Amino acid sequence: MTAVDTPDLPDQQEMDQSIKLITDNADRVFSWKYDRERDQLVTLYNRAMASQWDSVNDLDWATDVDPEYLVHTTQKDNATVAMARAAKDLPGSPFANWSEEQFTQLSIESLKATLSQFMHGEQGAMMVAAKICETVPWIDAKYYAATQTMDEARHTEVFAKYLHTKLGDAYPMSPFLEEQIQVLVEDSRWDIAYLGMQIIIESLALAAFGQMLRVTEEPLLRKLLRYVLSDEARHVAFGILSLGEFYEGLSEAELKDRQEFMAENTIRNRTRSTTPEIWERMNMNVDEVRPFLMEAAASLDSSYFTTFQAGFFSKLVPNTRRLGLLDANDGLLRRQWGEAGLMEYESADSTAEDYDSYDAVAADRAAAG
Repeated sequence: MTAVDTPDLPDQQEMDQSIKLITDNADRVFSWKYDRERDQLVTLYNRAMASQWDSVNDLDWATDVDPEYLVHTTQKDNATVAMARAAKDLPGSPFANWSEEQFTQLSIESLKATLSQFMHGEQGAMMVAAKICETVPWIDAKYYAATQTMDEARHTEVFAKYLHTKLGDAYPMSPFLEEQIQVLVEDSRWDIAYLGMQIIIESLALAAFGQMLRVTEEPLLRKLLRYVLSDEARHVAFGILSLGEFYEGLSEAELKDRQEFMAENTIRNRTRSTTPEIWERMNMNVDEVRPFLMEAAASLDSSYFTTFQAGFFSKLVPNTRRLGLLDANDGLLRRQWGEAGLMEYESADSTAEDYDSYDAVAADRAAAG
């Protein structure tokens, strides 16, 4: 028997570390009805087509980025660094002998960890948008989901490039974020992918990107965030417009299931897991550090912890109102969110009403003539 040359295959351990397999239980749907029937989705699709941007040529990747200067602006409201500084003077503190250089390095690592979660989250959004494209029964929604899949690919690319060329090694995906996205991909119901990604996670992204944009002065990161926000606002509007129509036809029992999903992923699960690898890179034991950080947190101004939450819920609550989920089942979700103090945000504009205000791409093109 003649030996046959075979190509070298990737080492199994390397594959296990670099990929994750998820089973998608949803049916794929062809639609033979090509009539454009949903005017608001047509408008949104046309806006998405007009506001596509080029990740290579629209961003100046030759910009020199000084990580230390960057964190002195971007990280000035960082809760992790603030807690570490506050913990420095506690008896027995592991931060007692830290130098200013070490706090700066912690700021850099914290920023890298944050941008890493942005990167991983955008890949998750790309997968969920592709699922929506395959599973939603309406052609107008399929068209828009295809543009979103391209947007999310571009977002993943630019965050990865910024990390790798300007800051250094990325961090792994947080278990909390990984679990959130895995649930959306595995669920057999196409609207749950919408609800979890377009309404919850994308509203979270609007708050996180907006908060970072408000404090950073670094021009490349600023433009990157402005352009990503332009896309993300449309994605949230896409979810509101699609689900608002779909939920009009659901039973009270089906709506209650969606309300419970919203509660479970907001007020019942508001604590985000930290990135323990930060402390490993700082040569610290996370179990030894955590009690001092928790004690220090009690002495800090609450704004370190509430600013982001306010940005998130100020979008999530009015967006959910537009879906009719606040008042279904005799106001089940309204009562739960009211008990958590979230209904103060109800009267704010939903993203379906103000997504155009985020369109930095169109604004820059208009300014350039």
